[in-house]
Amino acid sequence: MDSTTKDILIKVPEITALFWITKILATTFGETAGDALSMSLNLGYLVSTLIFALIFIVFLYLQIRSKHYQPFLYWSTIIASTTVGTTLADFVDRSLGIGYVGGSSILLSLVLLSLYTWYKTERSISPYSVNSPRVEIFYWVTITFSQTLGTALGDWSADTAGLGYSGGIILYSSLILFILLLHYRSKISDTLLFWAAFILTRPLGAVVGDFLDKPLDHGGLNLSRFSASFVLLCAICIFAYWSKRKSNQPKKIQ
Repeated sequence: MDSTTKDILIKVPEITALFWITKILATTFGETAGDALSMSLNLGYLVSTLIFALIFIVFLYLQIRSKHYQPFLYWSTIIASTTVGTTLADFVDRSLGIGYVGGSSILLSLVLLSLYTWYKTERSISPYSVNSPRVEIFYWVTITFSQTLGTALGDWSADTAGLGYSGGIILYSSLILFILLLHYRSKISDTLLFWAAFILTRPLGAVVGDFLDKPLDHGGLNLSRFSASFVLLCAICIFAYWSKRKSNQPKKIQ
């Protein structure tokens, strides 16, 4: 396969500050939108999970079928994965009675298993060169498990650990900044740091989302889940548009 063909097949965005801002917005949207369906509309966690799972499957199919990076399709798939992750984690933790610690442990094991299988199969878990359908499947499976794990971690820190939403925001923001420091000051693999940051942005989004829409007596701002979701979706679309403009430059696989 020549370099031109490889350039076309890379269907993920560049890992820049713009990527991380959009990712945090998407994960926050996943929390508010997931809660809007399961709680505000009283559909419950299981029904909401099935609805979001169907939406995710549709976007995932379109994403894998696409021949090049399409920002709106990519971020729609991310959003779908984070909404299904929200309701699925809530279903596992609350409806099945496993609890946040048990749910987080199971989901962390699934993330590690996905990364291990990906590495054993491809000899790489790099998010920078997703250039074949098989690699893309590993990529999205890992992302979906990490989105679900992030929801459970966010709920655990805010509730079980007693940090509250503001405490959770400080905790996960600090951890992400620490990873950023490691990126610039250490020789730790950028790939490992990417997945660590990717996982941590999800609980950050979860606690921010809960902070926005939970009642005042629970430490939230009591904003409408639908209004908050709409504003977040508009912001994601704006950043995805900027990403589209930047994506015109060809990407090379090292």
